[in-house]
Amino acid sequence: MLEAAFWGFVGGFALLVGAAAGLLWRIPRRAIGLIMAFGAGVLISALAFELTAEAYRAGGIDSTAAGLALGSLVFFGGDRLLDQMGGADRKRSGGPAAGGAAAGIVLGAVLDGIPESVAIGVSLLEGGGVSVAVVVAVFLSNVPESLSAATGLRATRSPAWILGLWTTVAVVSALAAAIGHEVLGGASPERVAGIQAFAAGAILTMLADTMIPEAFESEGRSPFTGVVTTLGFALAALLSTL
Repeated sequence: MLEAAFWGFVGGFALLVGAAAGLLWRIPRRAIGLIMAFGAGVLISALAFELTAEAYRAGGIDSTAAGLALGSLVFFGGDRLLDQMGGADRKRSGGPAAGGAAAGIVLGAVLDGIPESVAIGVSLLEGGGVSVAVVVAVFLSNVPESLSAATGLRATRSPAWILGLWTTVAVVSALAAAIGHEVLGGASPERVAGIQAFAAGAILTMLADTMIPEAFESEGRSPFTGVVTTLGFALAALLSTL
């Protein structure tokens, strides 16, 4: 359990790194879009090779399909609710997130981080230690997430508030990884497979709703956005073979 919490916090700590970078430097939105694209590619690869593929091998098509659908729908419902509370566009670097309600922004950020952390905790159940590919993917994708959000939020939020937000999410990430590991310890392969697929469905929905739009719709978007996304995907695919 403590090992799962540690690795969950490692993934969540990247949020603090990204937020600090967004506060310390004025990074052009075009560069943020490219960083976001790379992170999205990394995470897509991880959820494909490390979560969905493993879920299919362990639980078959039924558990995998049900988990993907349920994860997507649950995340979609929670995200829609939090959007109404002021959490919409919470990861945008252009500033719309700055006008959101504090509760919606905080809860939205927590919602985004939970599936990734659960995926880290579940990877420890397979034996042989944590999945390096999943941890690296979460870490590399979390940096641009908080970087973009911090850039948009700093117009109306203090640095202390922004860092406090991502510290909270990092702590929740550690708890989610620990809880996921503890609750599923000794669970059947089908149940673990269902949770892996659930996390994959939620993460993919989050990517399509927040990270990918920011990557491809940023001001002065680079023509290399798609290439950088593919590079991120390829890196994570390579890591999954190690």
